Amino acid sequence: MPRGLGGSRSAVLALSLVLSAMLLRPAALSAQPARAATGTIRTDTLWAQALGLKKALVVYLPPSYATATAQRYPVVLYLHGVSGNERNWVEQGRLAQTMDSLVAAGHPEAIIAMPDGDDSWYTTFASLPDLAACQADTVRKEAAASFCVPWPHYDDYIAFDIVQHLDAHYRTRADRAHRGIGGLSMGGYGAVSLALAYPELFSAAASHSGVLSPRLLRDSAAVTGPGRYATVGSYVRAAGGLWPSQRLAFGLDSIGWLTRDPVSLAARAQARARAGGPPVPALALDVGRDDAYVAQNRDAHAALDRLGVVHQYTEWPGGHTWNYWRSHSVDGLTFLLRQVSRP
Repeated sequence: MPRGLGGSRSAVLALSLVLSAMLLRPAALSAQPARAATGTIRTDTLWAQALGLKKALVVYLPPSYATATAQRYPVVLYLHGVSGNERNWVEQGRLAQTMDSLVAAGHPEAIIAMPDGDDSWYTTFASLPDLAACQADTVRKEAAASFCVPWPHYDDYIAFDIVQHLDAHYRTRADRAHRGIGGLSMGGYGAVSLALAYPELFSAAASHSGVLSPRLLRDSAAVTGPGRYATVGSYVRAAGGLWPSQRLAFGLDSIGWLTRDPVSLAARAQARARAGGPPVPALALDVGRDDAYVAQNRDAHAALDRLGVVHQYTEWPGGHTWNYWRSHSVDGLTFLLRQVSRP
């Protein structure tokens, strides 16, 4: 073969390969799976009338929120635990990624709001704090201006200030049927307690490792009934390391603790429902078998069964850790989305 002709054929072959690659490239790109849409995170600052100061609120907006401008969304509140803050569920809990994965798998979208609840137990304190002695929180790195609460009505703060802020500033489905609440540890207590205290506002609650039977004794001393304490000394024993915050929130008398007990709140919610009030919220409780509060969860589960309050109860392997909560927030979210996304 003449050398010139061979070179020409090589050039034609090379050109053919380049053209084929160019033609095939769009098809190859289109065959790649599309990247799943993600939600967005923002932080609001709102005036909390129930507390008498401004507080931060982290809000997750679902993937379609920016484009589906005529759509309204159910709302789920997620509460942190003792020593936590409004960023915990996003930073340590990776709740946004979990929600994005659920949406990508076909679950309904929702707005998720994560408030700053301090160590409040999400209740009205039994006594006013010493504001003169209050300083900035070095653990949470929070300034005194938003940490030193003059009027600690944290239940009203969540149920009214937070809910009203969300309904006023976001495209929510602003009714109880489309509003749920969840949380971990102290936040699990808060989620269940707030839903049962305000069934006209919340239709469902999910608790991860919640402190759900705070009156349950760690020993058998100083009780007036099975496993319940009756003296200040037994309060301290039952609370353990939670005593400093529970003393401020629940007080030093048995009535204060009884009225804040989730099972007592369930009985009142049940009585209201039977008298024509709002239904008892749907409840889902989960806890790790190695969790320090597994006995409290079992006790609350048994008490709810005795009352006839329908609820979901699950124990999983694990302890009172972020590994457990990251793994099982998907269970709580799935339960809450199913409840609050109904037509």
